[in-house]
This record gives sequence, structure tokens and C-alpha cells, in this order.
Amino acid sequence: MKEIDAAAGIAAKWAATDPKTRAAVITGVADALDAAGPSLIEVADAETHLGTKRLTGELARTTFQLRLLADEAASGSPYDVRIDHADPSWPPGPRPDLRRYRTAVGPVLVFAASNFPFAFSVAGGDTASAWAAGCPVVVKAHPGHPELSRMVTDVVVEALGPWGALLGLAEGEAAGVEALKHPVISAAAFTGSVAGGLALARIAAERPVPIPFHGELGSVNPVIVLPGAAQARAEELAEGYAGSLTMGNGQFCTNPGLLFVPSDGSFVDLVAERLRRIPAGRFLNDRIAAGFSAGASRLAEIPGMRRIVGEDGPQLLEIDLDDFVPEAAEECFGPLGVVVRYERLSDVVPVLAALPGQLTTTVHALPEEASDVEALRPVLADRSGRVLWGGWPTGVAVTAAMQHGGPFPATTSPASTSVGTAAVERFLRPVSYQDWPSHLLPEPLRDDNPWNVPQRVS
Repeated sequence: MKEIDAAAGIAAKWAATDPKTRAAVITGVADALDAAGPSLIEVADAETHLGTKRLTGELARTTFQLRLLADEAASGSPYDVRIDHADPSWPPGPRPDLRRYRTAVGPVLVFAASNFPFAFSVAGGDTASAWAAGCPVVVKAHPGHPELSRMVTDVVVEALGPWGALLGLAEGEAAGVEALKHPVISAAAFTGSVAGGLALARIAAERPVPIPFHGELGSVNPVIVLPGAAQARAEELAEGYAGSLTMGNGQFCTNPGLLFVPSDGSFVDLVAERLRRIPAGRFLNDRIAAGFSAGASRLAEIPGMRRIVGEDGPQLLEIDLDDFVPEAAEECFGPLGVVVRYERLSDVVPVLAALPGQLTTTVHALPEEASDVEALRPVLADRSGRVLWGGWPTGVAVTAAMQHGGPFPATTSPASTSVGTAAVERFLRPVSYQDWPSHLLPEPLRDDNPWNVPQRVS
């Protein structure tokens, strides 16, 4: 593929760029996307039906994360330089001069997502973090917004100028598989369905030389409401849950699809009342709409499951904890919530512990319920990558401390994140140099530190 050949041709040169040059190139892409914003948003809305307000905010997030990752590259911190000088008295024996840093893995393949046509697509977070790591990128465009993908690619390549080979675009399922199998590709990133992600992960693992596959797959993001909070904050929590569940017509990977609430009280009635007021939204495409309909039907047929809010528009199902089965925790991509009523909070803990991995878990509790939360916290942290106190999981801050990942099947790489500055780490590999003359070392490892990157010296 010519896109991969171009990426291979520029990979070594881009990996060797100094941090400030790399940052300036990435920032130039952000500036170009902002300038082209009105025309890009118009095409994005025509293809995704997400609305200009939502898409305007998403494009702003996209260019923000490009600049944030440019700043991360400029700081030199992704190199994670560690220098241990020679020490003849080092136990258990003399230590040589060792210098370790992280360097780019090579060309990266990014599979664009359907639900974020800017932020998780051609110039989204995966691309930005790979560039910041020093890797060129080939993007497999999502079929849900092909014209937008081509337009963004044109804008970016023009902004890249002499670095234009840092971005290539492949279209079609066959092209994506071909690219994933290509020996030049060194890592891949994916956001999408469990079935699609596992199929691609298998291809990445079965290559003659397997490569890392960073897949974000499925999550129902359990929310646990403790009795005190359900009673004291019922109106507020019902409003918040309904808004989070239906945000973007429920087409978010952080959609709170599983809600544990006390069996007594009117909290569920309040949620249902609010959901009934929310009109049916438009899905990204017919395939997602059909998948939602089929998934909702499967969930509704589980023994003990009751339908609280009807079949048109947002849906709310309900089941007692005693009737809960693993199938009730399957993701239904769209505005559908499953309420699980519990009698004793202690009975919820083993159910949570048996859930598959999640991107997020959330607790709503009063301060005086702290002792009960202490019993929940370890299992929530074990099952998810981000644990929220209050608030709602929709909305993922682009920042250094964000963890957007989790145990399988939320992701295939629980140790990594696809959002925030730590996302760069996915596309780096460590190398140690032993006893090399300083002037022959890569710049980040030299004694004179010409790039002025952070160095951790023994």
C-alpha cells in the first residue's frame, strides 16, 4: 500500500526530530483544522446527523488534544530518560553505565470510530498521540463518514507540508485488514464493537511478527446509588442519569447502561418520568439502529426483566438483583439503561466482582455512607479503569491524569489509555544503551542533554 510505504519512508526521520520541531508540526495541524472548521462541520453533520453544536464542541476538543499532545512532545517527558552511571561498588556486582529511554515503535495503524467523527477519527487522539510519540500514522477511515475523512486528510496533509507522509488514509474493510497484516505496521489502535475489535486483535496476534493492538471495545459503565443518596438526592440523580444515558442518543462508550439502586423508594419512577420526556434521537447509521433494536429485544427477553419505558426513543428496563444474569450486562449501544434493584448493598459486591471489565464505574453516596463505600471501592477499581465519585461517566477529560481504558473486554490493553497525555506511551518502546560514549548516544541520553529533556540520573 502506498500509504504504508510513505509512512515507512518517513518513520526514522520523524522519530529523530527534536521535541520542539515535533510539537510545532502537530500544532500546525490543529491550527489548520480550526481554520477549516465551518466546512468540516457542515460535512460531518450531513454524514453523522450529530448536529452542529455537538460537532463544533467535538472539533474544539480534537484541536485541543492535538495541542496538548504537542506540548507533551515538547516537554520531552515521553522519553522517560533514566541514566545510571557506572558504579564499581554496586551490589551484587559492578554496574556498567546504563541509559534507558523510550523511542517510537514505528508506523501505526488507526481504525477510526463511528461515534466521534473528529475526536476518534482521522486526526483524533490516537493519531495525535502516535505523532507525539514519533510515529507516522495510516488511518483506516470509518464508512460512516467517508467524505469527512477525506476532507480532514486533505487539510492535515496540506498543513504537514514536507511531513505530509505522516498521515495516510485507507478505505474499506479489506484495506484495513491488509494494512493490519503489513509487516511495516508496528502497532494498531481501534475503537468500536467487541466482535470487530476481537477479530482485528486476532489478526494482529497471528501475524508472523505479532504487534500490539490497543482496542477499546465494550462497556456498560455500572453506576451504584447507595440508599442515603437515593433518598436525599433523588430528583437530582434522576435528572443526571437520564441526561447521561441519552447524551448523543446514547452512542458513547461511557454510556451508563447499568444502574444499581435500592429496591424501595420511587427513584426509578423519577428516572422513567424524565426519560419519557426525551424524544427519540437519530442514530449514526442504519446498522447501529438495527443493532440497538436487536440488543434491546434480547435484554427485554431475559427472565425477570421488566420494561419500564417503552420501545420508541430511550428505553429503561428493570430487574431484581436475585434475577440478575451475566447477559443483563451486555452492551446495547444506544439510549438504553438496565436498572438492577437490590435489597442489601452487600449483595451487590459479588455481582460487581463478576462483571466483565469496564471503562468506568460510579458511586453516588452521602458522606455518612463512607463505610459502605469502602467495601465497594476495591471491587470497582478492580473492574474498571476510572472510578467516579458522583457525577456521570459521559464526558472524558483530555488531561494528564485521565485513564480511558479498563480490563477486558473494555479494552485489549488494560495498562494503556486512549485519552490524555499518557496515550503516547502506547506507541513507544524502551531501549537501553550500555557503556556508549556520550557523543554517540541519541540526544535525550547525552550528558550535555542538547534537547533539554527531563533526565532521571542515579
